[in-house]
Amino acid sequence: MFEANQLSLAIWLPIVGAIIVLATGNDQRAGLARILALVVSIATFLVTLPLYTAFDKASAELQFIEHMPWISAMNINYSLGIDGIALLLILLTSFITIIVIISAWQVIKEKVAQYMAAFLIMEGLMIGVFSATDAILFYVFWEAMLIPMFLIIGIWGGPNRVYATIKFFLYTLLGSLLMLVALIYLYFKSNGSFALADLYMVKLTLTEQIWIFMAFFMAFAVKIPMFPVHTWLPDAHVEAPTGGSVVLAAIMLKMGAYGFIRFNLPITPDASHTLSGFIIVLSLIAIVYIAMVALAQTDMKKLIAYSSISHMGFVTLG
Repeated sequence: MFEANQLSLAIWLPIVGAIIVLATGNDQRAGLARILALVVSIATFLVTLPLYTAFDKASAELQFIEHMPWISAMNINYSLGIDGIALLLILLTSFITIIVIISAWQVIKEKVAQYMAAFLIMEGLMIGVFSATDAILFYVFWEAMLIPMFLIIGIWGGPNRVYATIKFFLYTLLGSLLMLVALIYLYFKSNGSFALADLYMVKLTLTEQIWIFMAFFMAFAVKIPMFPVHTWLPDAHVEAPTGGSVVLAAIMLKMGAYGFIRFNLPITPDASHTLSGFIIVLSLIAIVYIAMVALAQTDMKKLIAYSSISHMGFVTLG
């Protein structure tokens, strides 16, 4: 029974744990909230370890499969399963959460329980993203994980946190809406199924594939983020607390690449091949662009340093 529901346990244990942490109340019991959050994060990591030890590395099939009806009228199911790619990302998520909880031990002094609970909820939702094999379930987890990150940046972020959170939310929401449109179109093309295995079998013309590819592209490119939909990231990273920046860099940005692998390549293979040059060009532009930004920042620092030295020499001579 434990092995049959291990993915569900990894998803819902931190979410239930977050509710318990929230029940500790205000900051008068902040110490208890910290300890409970750390215990829950360690327990979640221990739960994910058997996913690795029991994983059959010789098989390419999905493993630890769970399936039960959710919204039967639309054939939407609570379906979970992982392959080798999702396995490693789940382990990364559960491990990073422990580090994030520890990093906030002394730094976060206000609304401690809420801060810890937000990260635990986000951990469960991110594991859900990597585990979902139903497109709508994936979409629900994908959208829901934006809420705790929105709160983390908006409440515990820097001086410009409101601007950063609104920008972050709008970019990701607009991209995700296009993904939802593509999923609905695929639902009708697959004769009423949101199961990823069924969506992989849908026969699409090249034109259909290109449109669907671009819809998925907008959702996943924003999350990576790729040029030119990257401008939300500097603001979010700068304004987010340390734990938020860690989760953004270590896990959430990887979800964009995971989405390309899980959706774009198997559902729109011809469009992926046709538009590969487009993706390469955007990637090369990003490489050159970031190199020029880094160079400009380096030159500015040198200029400031030289100005300081010259000023010091002028003062000394004077």
